[in-house]
Amino acid sequence: MSVSASRAKASRSVAVKSKLDYPVIDTDLHTIEYTPLLEDYIAKYGGSSLVDDFRKAVAKGISYLGREWYTQSPEQQRNKRTIRSPWWGLPAKNTLDLATVTLPKLLHERLAEQGTDFAVLYPNISLFPLHSNREDLRRGLTRAINHYHADLYRPYADRLTPVAAIPLHTPQEGIEELEFAIRELGLKATIIPGAIRRPIKEVAAKYPPQHHPDVARYAQWVDLYGLDSEYDYDPFWAKAVELGAALTTHSGSQGWTGRSSISNYMFNHINHFADASEALAKALFFGGVTRRFPKLRVGFLEAGAAWGSSVYTHLIDRWHKRGRDGVQNYNPDRVDGELLERLYAEYGADITGGRKHSREELVAGAFGVSIGRLGRELTDSEIDDFALAGIEKVEDIRDRFVPNFFFGTESDDQTVVTAFNTELNPLGVKLNAFWSSDSGHWDVPDLTETLAESWELVERGLLSEQDFKAFVFGNPYKFYSEANPRFFEGTAVEAKLRNEAAPRAAE
Repeated sequence: MSVSASRAKASRSVAVKSKLDYPVIDTDLHTIEYTPLLEDYIAKYGGSSLVDDFRKAVAKGISYLGREWYTQSPEQQRNKRTIRSPWWGLPAKNTLDLATVTLPKLLHERLAEQGTDFAVLYPNISLFPLHSNREDLRRGLTRAINHYHADLYRPYADRLTPVAAIPLHTPQEGIEELEFAIRELGLKATIIPGAIRRPIKEVAAKYPPQHHPDVARYAQWVDLYGLDSEYDYDPFWAKAVELGAALTTHSGSQGWTGRSSISNYMFNHINHFADASEALAKALFFGGVTRRFPKLRVGFLEAGAAWGSSVYTHLIDRWHKRGRDGVQNYNPDRVDGELLERLYAEYGADITGGRKHSREELVAGAFGVSIGRLGRELTDSEIDDFALAGIEKVEDIRDRFVPNFFFGTESDDQTVVTAFNTELNPLGVKLNAFWSSDSGHWDVPDLTETLAESWELVERGLLSEQDFKAFVFGNPYKFYSEANPRFFEGTAVEAKLRNEAAPRAAE
């Protein structure tokens, strides 16, 4: 009997799985690359110089936050305001799990131990090149990494599929990598950077980054593609829909304002995925991307679902008050000057001191230091923040938010209950929360516990069994199959659904 088979008998998650008559899909399981083999692929696409650059980047720290903090004195950390970056992020004491997320054959064997039928894999190295500003490094490493993982996991495609990393510094490079990854490599799951940090041009012109790297580090803005971008990303969204690519993002906001502690990683970490996800979702919504591409599917991983419920609720609240019609309640032109004059005359002597003011002066005074008159007249689109999204009625918000967005939630995240709370969510909707175990990272000390940990929400009465089914099967299945109806062909998911349907058909 294998190690996995003997352990599976004792797994709490296997016990939970035995109660379920549907497959379980893990949308976020992290793997570790075997560097010597990966470097062979890197050499294929960029030669020995790209391998050298890769090694230097790894030594520096593959996160954009880097490892600089760990080589500095406390005084240097304070003077440079160096952000505390992550450390000790992988299972070490649980050596079996460490090996499992490195060895595809072992992971394939142990997936049942987790209580999972199928898993989408997120190699740790995939995010690094996506955030590099060096085009040769970004595109060469991305292509090598995608090719490596496609080859490595192809024999295990019935239960495992790795994501293709898609760079997005420009729409065109994203389109080219989508075409290569899907059409040539046969990959079908994808990951995009949640945002691109770009230099502020006016500052960069005055302080060229190559001469003033410390200035360049701070003189950046965050491009979220959908709103205020330097590029028109519509061709990329169109290509993703055409190729059946459901897009996911795994980028966070550590280092953003408010997440830049120089001493405390947890301060920077808690909810940072949610903040980054919220920013991207709002940009896609307000920029009209979900209106123009209703079939586009975007999954936000490790971010939980509570932020999604909050943003959806506040979109509706804000539209009622600051949509095209509601915002007119605050238009200075709507002030009733005659009424204001009468009220000041009757009640305002102690404020005006008996001095005579014109109606225009009284109107200006009524606004105090708040914004009244502006420097110029606003256009209709400038007045209506919901114009690009094309919101005419409250149901439009639901239809351009709920179907497009999916919310990856880890097994220890109890806030997933908000996604299924029809009393809380406007118009009685349930959001598309899907199960993302995050196995392979420090969040999961034991991958065999993840499904059981989520099932505890059912045992405590926080999730119904129907909602649990949507969480671990229905929503993950919908996310991928709505984008690509053939996504699960030849997988254990398809086989299980076929086997479950056979007895029902015979009745």
